Amino acid sequence: MNQDGVTVIDHPLVSHKLTLMRDKETSTKSFRQLLREIALLLCYEATRDLELTLVEIETPLTKMMAPKIAGKKLVFVPILRAGMGLLEGMLELVPSARIAHIGLYRDPKTLVAVEYYFKAPEDIGDRLVIVLDPMLATANSAVAAVERLKERGARNIRFVCLLAAPEGIAHMRDAHPDVHIYCAAIDERLNEKGYIMPGLGDAGDRMYGTK
Repeated sequence: MNQDGVTVIDHPLVSHKLTLMRDKETSTKSFRQLLREIALLLCYEATRDLELTLVEIETPLTKMMAPKIAGKKLVFVPILRAGMGLLEGMLELVPSARIAHIGLYRDPKTLVAVEYYFKAPEDIGDRLVIVLDPMLATANSAVAAVERLKERGARNIRFVCLLAAPEGIAHMRDAHPDVHIYCAAIDERLNEKGYIMPGLGDAGDRMYGTK
């Protein structure tokens, strides 16, 4: 399903695995495994329109012109810490991708994103950049991450998440209308603490078994 600047990947396998992740009885081990599996499917859709070029190869039978991804390698940018769960799955599909890291935490009182770490390739402006975070809630962290990447020179940026709230989508689209959002579902709303409802809880806590 597509709407302005947002693609909801409502494939049956994605929907099924997301339901298992939402269940509070799902174990930490299963949660991590499901996140990796969904990441593969999200990555498949988020890279559907990559530019191809033809190169000459030789099969065991003959020479041929065959399609190959054009340009430089992708850059995956997990927002620490929960974004690392999506990164693992995506690297299975694109093992040659470069990796950047952004460390942000949400101030529990103001909900403002505070940066504590940033590392990215120098030539990021020449690459497709895919920012990863399981939840697009207030979007404060996502907006700050994209702003930081643009400061470094990134020009072609996409954002991939599991769940998005309408408020987060609106904030992201207002701040960065050039960044397309890919998600598995758009939930109802945010609660008073800034969590997505019905959601799946704190993705980082459920990934690492912490509270």
